Amino acid sequence: MNEPAASTPPGAARAQPLMSIGEVLGQLRVEFPDVTISKLRFLEAEGLVEPQRTAAGYRKYSWDDVARLRFVLTAQRDQYLPLRVIREQLAQWDAEDGPAPSRPTLVAVGPGGEVPGRSAPADQPVDSAQVRLGRSDLVARSGIDESTLGELERLGVLVSDPPGWYDGDALIIARAVAGLAAYGLEPRHLRGYRTAADREVGLFAQLVAPLVRQSDPAARARAAETARELVALSQQLHAALVRVGLRSTLGR
Repeated sequence: MNEPAASTPPGAARAQPLMSIGEVLGQLRVEFPDVTISKLRFLEAEGLVEPQRTAAGYRKYSWDDVARLRFVLTAQRDQYLPLRVIREQLAQWDAEDGPAPSRPTLVAVGPGGEVPGRSAPADQPVDSAQVRLGRSDLVARSGIDESTLGELERLGVLVSDPPGWYDGDALIIARAVAGLAAYGLEPRHLRGYRTAADREVGLFAQLVAPLVRQSDPAARARAAETARELVALSQQLHAALVRVGLRSTLGR
């Protein structure tokens, strides 16, 4: 069985033989280098894609299946959407019984057109833990100055790991601090954010720890997805509570 070439247009490729999970992995890794077979199996277990099965039980994927996987992976990578929201969009796609969306026009949004959770900056890499920025780079890219960075570190709002290097989340924090500073908020005002975040970390860690302790790769993938969804839901809850709290001040 010959694998369809990566450059083959999807419309033409659907007439060709179905693909094995390894062949699908080769297709997706061009755009999503961190995807694994365990990840594909996890997405199947969550009902986001349903490959055909041979009599021997082997998975066989169509190009529509690959398009669904690209949709899911793009929504997670670029817009941090939880699986619940992605599943709703796929259900709508299935109900319309239309062709798979083309990759150039793929947009993942919430049911009302909003984007739940946070949106990653255009220059923010997917795995922020793998980003390594020097101190001067962080200052230059975030808009804060050296003294502010030192104060944030003293308060524990921002940390370097390993010492002297900063990851992608540190850049997000520094940029947010720079934006808040434009409205007059200083680092000392942000200590409560660190305290509240630590409380949430302790709470969420209790939920994902049982999955992390399992040796099954699928369980570890589920732990990562659970953490992602918890973060997205927490952000939505926090934003809604702040909006409600400001209504009286705004006279609404």
